[in-house]
Amino acid sequence: MSTLFDFSEQAIQNLAKIDASRALAEDLGGVDGHDLTAGLINANHKAKAQVLARESAVICGVTWVEATLHQLDPTAQLKWNVRDGQRCEANQVILHIEGSAQSLLTAERTALNFLQLLSAVATKTALHVDAVRGTKAHIVDTRKTLPGLRLAQKYAVRMGGGVNHRIGLYDAVLIKENHIAAAGGITQVLAQAAKVALHASFIEIEVETLAQLEEALAAGAQMVLLDNMDVPTLQKAVAINQGRAILEISGGVTLEGLRTLANTGVDRISIGALTKDVKAIDFSMRFESQNV
Repeated sequence: MSTLFDFSEQAIQNLAKIDASRALAEDLGGVDGHDLTAGLINANHKAKAQVLARESAVICGVTWVEATLHQLDPTAQLKWNVRDGQRCEANQVILHIEGSAQSLLTAERTALNFLQLLSAVATKTALHVDAVRGTKAHIVDTRKTLPGLRLAQKYAVRMGGGVNHRIGLYDAVLIKENHIAAAGGITQVLAQAAKVALHASFIEIEVETLAQLEEALAAGAQMVLLDNMDVPTLQKAVAINQGRAILEISGGVTLEGLRTLANTGVDRISIGALTKDVKAIDFSMRFESQNV
C-alpha cells in the first residue's frame, strides 16, 4: 500500500526544511525576526556544543535538527553518534556541533523540540512493535497527529518500525459508519468506491459486527477495519475471512493487551496513541567552555 508521499531521502530533506523554516519563524516573530537574548553574544563568536540524551530512546529527527541549524548557520558542522532509527542510552552524547554561538543559541529550542517529539513517536512505536514481534500483525499509525507535523510524525513511526496508514483524506479511502449510512449500506458504498476512487492507495471499510464483515467480504472488500471487537469476536472474524481481505483492528487497543490482539491472526493494529499521546524524550544541549 503506497501513499502519495514517498519518504525518500530528498523528500525528507525538503520536508524538514519547510518545517524548520516555519518553526523558526514562529520563534523569532517572522522570517526576518530576531533573537533578542542571543543578540547579547558577539556575532563572530564560535562555539562547540553537545546534545545529550537523558533517557534511552529510538532517535528520530536528525534531518530536522540539521535543517534548523543550517538555516541559521549554513557552515555549522554536525557529527552524529546515533542516526534515525537507532537507539541511544541515557546520558549518551548523540551529537557534536561546531558553529556560530548566536546561531546555536537561537536554534537550540527549535532543534530540540523536533528531536524530542519525533524520537518520542519512534520510541513509542518501537515499544508496540516489540510487543507483537513474532506475530503477523503490523503496528499502524492514524491521522491523530499534531497539526502541521503529520508527515514528520509518520516518518517517525517508520523509524520505530511501524507502518503508515493513509497520509490524509486525499490518498486513500476509509469508509466509516457515517459514510455507510449516508450511502445506503455496505454493499452500496463499496460499489460506489470502486467507481470513483480509482487512484486511491487502498479502499478500506469499517465494520462493527460479524454480519457486516460477511456483507463487506461478499461485496468484494479487500481491507476491513474491525472496530472495537472483543477477542472472541476477532477470532471469529479471522476464521470468517479466511485470508480474503486484510484485517485491521482499531479501538480500545492498549499496550498490555496488544499481544493478545495480535495472536488472533489479524494483519494490522492501528493505534492513534503512537502520535497523539506521546511523552517527549529528554534531550539537552550543552556548550563547551572553550572557544573553537
